Amino acid sequence: MAGDTGMAGKVALLLWAQILSLAGAQTTQLLVEPPWRPAVLWDRVTLTCQGSGTAGDTTWYKDGQRWWQEGGEHFTVNERGTYTCERPGSGCSPPVKVSDDQVVLQVPAWALLEGETLTLRCWYRREKSATEVFFYREETELGRLHNGTELSLSPLQLKHSGRYHCKAWVNNGVSWEWEESVPVTVTVHGEHLTAATLTAP
Repeated sequence: MAGDTGMAGKVALLLWAQILSLAGAQTTQLLVEPPWRPAVLWDRVTLTCQGSGTAGDTTWYKDGQRWWQEGGEHFTVNERGTYTCERPGSGCSPPVKVSDDQVVLQVPAWALLEGETLTLRCWYRREKSATEVFFYREETELGRLHNGTELSLSPLQLKHSGRYHCKAWVNNGVSWEWEESVPVTVTVHGEHLTAATLTAP
């Protein structure tokens, strides 16, 4: 399943790039692999900066401050924070947050369209174990899983846009307690996705 998700992400990002190219837009993009947001530090996240110019022209920023990183246009993240990159001629990329929270709700990092499937992924640190996970849209419970981490919503509709979070019954090594994720905003786009929609913040 992870392979399929990765391929879908690459296809979606390729289509995104083609639409932007057709529209004549020159924008810098920050791609994340695995393609989930927010990215999590303990998932061996690789960031790749794509834009005009050469890899050596890439300037990286972490938490709003210029940040030097060997390796040019891509690297594996080893610190939590919010990252952006800049390329001459195409400007600064949208930010990518890399989280190190105890429990994180992740959604796909590509644009979500009506009719597609949305996979919600509730992750907790690898050294922890959880027996029960609850998923919410706003304050409405969507479902619960026993010994599972992913919940799928299909087919997506515009009304599925909103803020999602999850809550897990986690063993922290000493005792069991509820851990809750930070909310993540999901935007479902109509069938006719335009370059303007894709580049909107």
